Amino acid sequence: MTDRPDPPNGAWRRNALRILLIALLAWGLHLLLGWASEQAQSGNGQIRVWVLVGFLLAYAVLIAVPFVPGVEVGLTLMAMEGAWIAPWIYLATLAGLTAAFVVGDRLPYAHLHRVLADLKASRACRFIERVQPLNRQDRLRLLQDRAPRWLRPLVSRYRYVLLAVLINLPGNALIGGGGGLLFLAGFSRLFLPVATLLTTALAVAPVPLAVWAFGVDVRAFFGL
Repeated sequence: MTDRPDPPNGAWRRNALRILLIALLAWGLHLLLGWASEQAQSGNGQIRVWVLVGFLLAYAVLIAVPFVPGVEVGLTLMAMEGAWIAPWIYLATLAGLTAAFVVGDRLPYAHLHRVLADLKASRACRFIERVQPLNRQDRLRLLQDRAPRWLRPLVSRYRYVLLAVLINLPGNALIGGGGGLLFLAGFSRLFLPVATLLTTALAVAPVPLAVWAFGVDVRAFFGL
């Protein structure tokens, strides 16, 4: 995989544009959440509905972004609104994680290679160059070879179980968060879409189900 010669300062300009887009997204979400917080006490039912829709949309976006612990937003909403909102939090979580998987699955290898090259991540670039021409079985074999010995059975035969465990792992934002994990799952081309959707649907169900069906008080997570 080779890139065309880059014009002077080309990588710097692309990195600056990416940072600007991320900053605009973060600013937009901040404004949305700030507006929603201001309207939360409103007695107008129609406004309240739009506030909740705004929260859910922001949450779905946050949960899809790698390294962002967006689950805290969902827990906050369930703590504020109670059990009735838990199914909507579940659907927003599933939508955000599915979106991350689809983006990873559809992203061309060359595009990520260019981003990593701009960031001077030469080792990651070489890994992509090695993986890109391989078929699914060869990619799986390469992943097994690079994984620790104790992890190889999970990587090969139980990778969907491993994905479900990692999604629910406390502090998983340090390894990419739910959005980062699903993005990598899609980008690896080792996970089938329907099986991944079912895995994600089961993995994110316990907390919303516990709140909705069994009345678990989420405020305990915040020491309230």
